[in-house]
Amino acid sequence: MQIRRNVCRHGAVVAGVLVAFALIACSGGGTPQAGTDAQGADRRNQAGMAAAPVSRWAGGTAFVKPSEGELRKRLTPMQFRVTQEEGTEPPFQNAYWDHHAEGIYVDIVSGEPLFSSTDKFDSGTGWPSFVRPIDPEYVVQHGDDRHGMVRTALTSKYAGSHLGHVFDDGPPPTGLRYCIDSASLRFVPHAELEAGGYGRYLALFEDRSPAMAGQAGAHNGARLDGEPGNAERLQTGSAPAAATASAIFAAGCFWCIETSYEGRPGIRAVVSGYTGGSKENPTYEEVGGGGTGHAEAVRIEYDPAQMTYAQLLDIFWHNIDPTQENGQFCDHGRQYRSAIFYQNEEEHRLAEETKADLAAHADLPGPIVTEIVAASTFYPAEEYHQDFFRKDPLRYQGYRLGCGRDARLKKLWGEKALNGSQTAVAH
Repeated sequence: MQIRRNVCRHGAVVAGVLVAFALIACSGGGTPQAGTDAQGADRRNQAGMAAAPVSRWAGGTAFVKPSEGELRKRLTPMQFRVTQEEGTEPPFQNAYWDHHAEGIYVDIVSGEPLFSSTDKFDSGTGWPSFVRPIDPEYVVQHGDDRHGMVRTALTSKYAGSHLGHVFDDGPPPTGLRYCIDSASLRFVPHAELEAGGYGRYLALFEDRSPAMAGQAGAHNGARLDGEPGNAERLQTGSAPAAATASAIFAAGCFWCIETSYEGRPGIRAVVSGYTGGSKENPTYEEVGGGGTGHAEAVRIEYDPAQMTYAQLLDIFWHNIDPTQENGQFCDHGRQYRSAIFYQNEEEHRLAEETKADLAAHADLPGPIVTEIVAASTFYPAEEYHQDFFRKDPLRYQGYRLGCGRDARLKKLWGEKALNGSQTAVAH
């Protein structure tokens, strides 16, 4: 998928874009904004990042931004690349994506207050996510049209540090997801707010029940910026969670197979990524070039009490052409192969049984060539690929229609196309 994607992909987009535009215009939907590329990120774990000298927050008027040379001394390479060069750190390999302590997150360079743990939630993307900033004054929005997409970038007001992006696919009450790089942040624990010059933000944590202490949630009561507080509390991984299982499938374009599972009962997260090859921490460009051995794939996190692995397989088979070898639809090459990556013997058994059943009973034009192999390391794709159908629906629909995916599935599977025996979902 080389930015949708190689030469054959460009034709698919052109062929489908007018129809897609009509569909989106009729639905009244705007175009949510996409994320940013990893740009060859330094993949160091942010837990070991070197902190700059810390002083009390004296307010923006007292802040003087250090020179580039001084910043290079004070910041780690990742912190410098993210904040000063608009880079992006790897998902799931950073300090705060799974961080649940009570306190606030401030700019790594200036110390200006940016986000609170009370507004933090688990988005499943591998980056820290918040429903809003502490105070909009300190988070400035900018248009960003890099990578052929339109999105909204965020910088801090006084330091001008690149922070991340904001998307309109977040939870209530704001419907926003502030997707932030850990490398741009420093965490100030609740117990150190007063000493660090952030005493006024202690009010964010007042009147909270003991059960909520230490959990990410929402402000109860008046906002510091005058906006109403949240009526409901958002809870993240701090709360007891039901059992979760995972499944890994490759079905060609990961943009498209994401939509096959999103929104169904029991599905908690669908993450696009790469697996099945030998290259560690591959990039989108490397996988698309065909030399890594990886396939575009998705990892599905689900509740087995609501959705079984057999049901996931049913959806998978009816979203692919299992007779197409080393490719899917208009995408050709082993990076677009169809495959089931089993993680235990029960998954292996079910995969083989369903394959044999289809071979015996489905009216297919050729033998089933979908691979069934043991799972290996799954590497999440760059953030801008996650939930792409929401971020750039025009481009997504243009590609999907032009590639002929749905037409081929309808021809292969008839009424079972896309959903198998499961209930259809709308996106």
